[in-house]
Amino acid sequence: MSGFGDSTAVKPAGEGRYEAVLDEGYGIAQALNGGYLMAVLARAAVDASPHEHPVSTAANFHRVAKAGPAELVVDSRKVGRTAASSLVTLVQDGRPVVDALITTGTLDPSAEPDFATEAPATLPPLEECTGFRPPAATGGGFADQVDMRFDPTTMGWLDGRPSGRPDIRAWFRHGCGQEPDGYSLALAVDALPPVALNLGAQGWAPTVELTWHMRAVPAPGWLAVHGTGRLLSGGWFDEEVEVWDSAGRLVAQSRQIARVPLARSQPARRTGVSER
Repeated sequence: MSGFGDSTAVKPAGEGRYEAVLDEGYGIAQALNGGYLMAVLARAAVDASPHEHPVSTAANFHRVAKAGPAELVVDSRKVGRTAASSLVTLVQDGRPVVDALITTGTLDPSAEPDFATEAPATLPPLEECTGFRPPAATGGGFADQVDMRFDPTTMGWLDGRPSGRPDIRAWFRHGCGQEPDGYSLALAVDALPPVALNLGAQGWAPTVELTWHMRAVPAPGWLAVHGTGRLLSGGWFDEEVEVWDSAGRLVAQSRQIARVPLARSQPARRTGVSER
């Protein structure tokens, strides 16, 4: 496996149990990214299933996950010819960190959609987009594991000029060079800075619940990630993300509910309770 594959690997440790070593490289300020955690959970669910892909994940983040050993408990709920479902719990220090209801299935890479809406507005070419590293990022952090190029029209918050629209868009690929797969999509749907930054929000933005769907097997190449939201109220905001592959197909979509602090202090960063 690639660097990302190694970093999300799980090892069977008995009936319905797996071991993993969570990689500090996917952390920001010592808390691990929620999309990275969902990729680890998905590997355990798929390994315990007769199917190949994590087609639906509904994850609740209870506390911050930290780098190092972790246990995954897979409780099978249904096994069928076209789909299987299980409750997967990531445990550290004897406490549940993330619970996820994961449905697995096997998608046909050559399948063509019977119906699809138009793709969102095209991102600017790569050479016209900008890189970004969170202020707290240091060598070996999340920003070193991914290659993201942001649409500059959605990054005004960096200069204290938030657009007033909860939109952020970027190109995405693995820093290790791995071509995208289903586990990559788990990472991609939670890789953007919080869209609430463009509404003037600041501070830590923990994901509370995130549901994402794998819609197709991604083609090789860059992924286009489009994030938007509908409401920021009382310290809660929602975020919806679509991921499109190099063939112009919708390959993943997500919705999450997250928190922003009512007292504004420092630039927001995203975690699971999830770190993003």
